[in-house]
Amino acid sequence: MDLRFVAGFGPISRDPAASLQFWSGALGIEFEEPAPEYRTNDTLDGVKAFAVWPLAQAAESTFGSPSWPSAHPVPQAWIEFDVASPDAVVDAAAELVASGHTLLRGAAEEPWGQWTARLQSPEGLLVGVSFTPWMHASA
Repeated sequence: MDLRFVAGFGPISRDPAASLQFWSGALGIEFEEPAPEYRTNDTLDGVKAFAVWPLAQAAESTFGSPSWPSAHPVPQAWIEFDVASPDAVVDAAAELVASGHTLLRGAAEEPWGQWTARLQSPEGLLVGVSFTPWMHASA
């Protein structure tokens, strides 16, 4: 697997208003809101995106339902590692399964154009292998 960069990282929020108050109010991080309650800052040095992702949206994107299944630990944060292409996401997902890992969501294209496959780390972190087209330099 050829990971290119950390595409993004951030908390998964059970209370988006409280999260906004902490991250924006207390720490002064400025956010855009491209979807209701999904707040992102794509200019903070060190990551391509730092975003507060509501738990209901993380569950919807991963499981197709706004409720997080009780069979899986509720994540407190997410991290995505970008690879070179959508095909590389498919290959990475197959590599993870072949090495004994269970995917929560197989490789697929999100409605916003990003390709992702997701699993949880032993600590419960929601981990994505992704291809985020707008984060890669044009050829």
